[in-house]
Amino acid sequence: MSPQERRAGISLAAIFALRMLGLFLILPVFAVHAPTVSGGSDLMMVGLAIGAYGLTQAFLQIPFGAASDRFGRKPVIVFGLALFVIGSAVAALADSIGWIIAGRVLQGAGAISAAVTALAADLTRDQHRTKVMAMIGSSIGLVFAASLVVAPLLYAAIGMAGIFWFTAALALAAIWVVVRVVPAAPPVPRATGRFGEVLRDGQLMRLNFGVFVLHLIQTTMWVMVPAALVASGGLPVAEHWKVYLPAVLLSFIAMVPAVILAERRGWMKPIFLAAVGLLVIVQLGLMLFGDGLWPLALWLTLFFVAFNILEATQPSWISKIAPAHAKGTALGVYNTLQSAGLFLGGLLGGWLAQRFGPGSASLACAVLALLWLAAAATMNPPPRRVQAVAPAGEPGTRRA
Repeated sequence: MSPQERRAGISLAAIFALRMLGLFLILPVFAVHAPTVSGGSDLMMVGLAIGAYGLTQAFLQIPFGAASDRFGRKPVIVFGLALFVIGSAVAALADSIGWIIAGRVLQGAGAISAAVTALAADLTRDQHRTKVMAMIGSSIGLVFAASLVVAPLLYAAIGMAGIFWFTAALALAAIWVVVRVVPAAPPVPRATGRFGEVLRDGQLMRLNFGVFVLHLIQTTMWVMVPAALVASGGLPVAEHWKVYLPAVLLSFIAMVPAVILAERRGWMKPIFLAAVGLLVIVQLGLMLFGDGLWPLALWLTLFFVAFNILEATQPSWISKIAPAHAKGTALGVYNTLQSAGLFLGGLLGGWLAQRFGPGSASLACAVLALLWLAAAATMNPPPRRVQAVAPAGEPGTRRA
């Protein structure tokens, strides 16, 4: 990659990381904090607060992507991050679950994912775009893992209001990166992709269904897991990092070689299927054998392995198979379904846990993951980029 492409990839991944860290930080601790605020004893409302930002993102990803075509990528991204700052402030000042939900809705209104990925496509050549998309996808997995370790420590030190103010500061830092670090975007033509073309593409829609299920499972788990670590594992919130940190480190030890094999050896599909299958096992394990500290730690570690592999490989796969003239539309649909999964996961997890107990939420997630596995098994492997090698004795380069 050229220096500008490396700068674009690193800076855009940093914008994703700063914003998503702010969104993820409440996941490990909010279910424990919620009963301390008015209305917070209702698990359905807790789930809504956790997943509410996904609702507005689901509605606004495509409009924000279209606006970035009309007004430019950077202005739209800055506007979305400013909305995120306002939402974080509302949540920080809230004294009831309803106002926290309102703040989370405003956070999600800054639906910049499609605009950021479109900017990444603008700033990179075709042969390097997959690498940049993988950098962005990996950054999300990394900050999710970091949030699980950092959040309990932050909550013990500065409380929930402090965490929301910290997320506002992270969004302000992301605005600075957009303005001062991200390379200037070239002019872009109006989008030519049509929704019908994307929606009729079975390969793309299987990946869209997959990202919906993955993020639904993610938020469903965090309605229940923190409370389970306290009640069943006997571990105070401030000490949850003792489970999260080893689990995260072990998961990355497993994830890195898996992603390398998927990209370099062309094993994307089998590794992808193995990760989805692992999600099924984790959800069944939580339902049947999820009592106690050590079982919870085991299932969390395996979940992180699956989540990090899928979060790194899905954007790479979709960037390889989306039609060149419809990449913006395809990414808008992909990010919309991701956001819908985030929202419905919190709502579904809270409702099922409230009505039928935590095991029912794990069972529902297992069924969805099994459906995803069946759909993914019928997909064609993504195309491999052919390496161009110069004839012997002539100068040349090898393109990956």
